[in-house]
Amino acid sequence: MTAAKGTTLIFAVTILILCCTCTNANEKQPGKVNFREKEKQVLDQILGPGRYDARIRPSGVNGTAVGDENKPTVVWINFFLRSISKIDDYKMEYSVQLTFREQWLDERLKFNDFGGKIKYLTLTEANRVWMPDLFFSNEKEGHFHNIIMPNVYIRIFPYGSVLYSIRISLTLSCPMNLKLYPLDRQICSLRMASYGWTTDDLVFLWKDGDPVQVVKNLHLPRFTLEKFLTDYCNSKTNTGEYSCLKVDLLFKREFSYYLIQIYIPCCMLVIVSWVSFWLDQGAVPARVSLGVTTLLTMATQTSGINASLPPVSYTKAIDVWTGVCLTFVFGALLEFALVNYASRSDMHRENMKKQRRQQYESEHALEPLVRHPGDPMAIEKLRPCEIHVPAKRENCCRTWLSKFPTRSKRIDVISRITFPLVFALFNLVYWSTYLFRNEGEET
Repeated sequence: MTAAKGTTLIFAVTILILCCTCTNANEKQPGKVNFREKEKQVLDQILGPGRYDARIRPSGVNGTAVGDENKPTVVWINFFLRSISKIDDYKMEYSVQLTFREQWLDERLKFNDFGGKIKYLTLTEANRVWMPDLFFSNEKEGHFHNIIMPNVYIRIFPYGSVLYSIRISLTLSCPMNLKLYPLDRQICSLRMASYGWTTDDLVFLWKDGDPVQVVKNLHLPRFTLEKFLTDYCNSKTNTGEYSCLKVDLLFKREFSYYLIQIYIPCCMLVIVSWVSFWLDQGAVPARVSLGVTTLLTMATQTSGINASLPPVSYTKAIDVWTGVCLTFVFGALLEFALVNYASRSDMHRENMKKQRRQQYESEHALEPLVRHPGDPMAIEKLRPCEIHVPAKRENCCRTWLSKFPTRSKRIDVISRITFPLVFALFNLVYWSTYLFRNEGEET
């Protein structure tokens, strides 16, 4: 038994020695270095206590030269426009979601990349390093995205370059000029500026190449993004000059929606109001009902359009259209009032003629009783007077109107031609004025 225990102990010691030997051999192999541990060591080295102060801004872009520490820190900006959720005409605002990026050089964060093995270090806490005090000057509301984790990262490259990327959603103010609504184009800006650092300390620049990227399948229900322009908008106040960047997004309103929902229905209402011109002038209930119904429908349509727009002090293109259409519908109703008045006037005139004719016939019925037979003067008096008037050249319009003996009927016939012609002329002027207006005339 003692010999067996001794053999077992010797075997266990042998196995332990072999394991230690293999472990030491693996540690000495250069291909088995744990670079995650090296990253921790580098972070502790550059961001450890007493080594880096996030309150102090970096030196200028060429900080290695003497005197560059007094130059402003340069921050390059670019972003990726992910989506545009809405463009609100009433509130004059629009909402976007974007991936926003900033990049700058901080020489205090240089580190050894171990022969290119460490391409960059990644942080998720923005308060560990110095950050530019950028804000969106025309922002109304905004929030970060924290599902499932905060959508933000900071990459530190070996030569000291810092890349900050974050996904944010913003609701931005967009003052609009609605004079050509709904045939208008709107320019909505996104402005970024420094809040506390002046241009002596901090300068924002657009990144070279492609500073603004837009998602390929960007779709808006009522607008089309035609183009975008990047520019600078530095502002001077009594506390100094502050760096500012802006991008102008040019939106064109989709007209097909308004053509189907507003313009065509208004045209149909105007045409329906002309039906009363073809109804008999004695059909008072039918003509009054048609005129009042189209007038109320047109008024409801106009109020519904204005309810979705801000109460601006100037006249919009849609106001001109609805106002003229409402005038045509109201004019058709007034036309019936004029026809009704002319019809009653015609009836009164016809009654007067009948009375005069009856009176004339009654007077001449007594003349044979008082006339002496054989009186030549009496015979001459009975002959009608013949007056020869030189023939005049007849007017075609008068000849055509003479087919309609009453004034009320003539008014209806004239209205059948006049109303469509005037409305067609209005359409010609309206579309030529608003549809072919140059972009420079919109402002």
